[in-house]
Amino acid sequence: MAKAARAAQAWRVYRQVSGPGSPGVATRLRAVPKMIGAVMRGQYPGMTKGKLAMLGLGVAYIISPIDLVPDFLALIGVADDFGVFLWLMGSLLGESGRYVDWERHGVRAFPSATGPFPHGRRD
Repeated sequence: MAKAARAAQAWRVYRQVSGPGSPGVATRLRAVPKMIGAVMRGQYPGMTKGKLAMLGLGVAYIISPIDLVPDFLALIGVADDFGVFLWLMGSLLGESGRYVDWERHGVRAFPSATGPFPHGRRD
């Protein structure tokens, strides 16, 4: 079930990135440092510091030599790292795409939880 959810998220991100008028992968990745700074300064209301912390924990888990499931357990050990990687990239590309749109269109406030997100709902 979790594999299907990760695959569905990866597919949604691919569709967002490849959609017409959507910021490309390179643009999204270049926007990540600016997005992090804007979140930390409280200038970008589209992402909480808690979500940013979760993304940071995902990065730490991937680069950490300590795993919940050891890598020597063949497929299972690598699958958990890959699952975290898919979640991290999906979340990061989605958030950075919304940040680029926010920056381009000058949207300075999100009136509701579903707000003006051009690429669908906010995760």
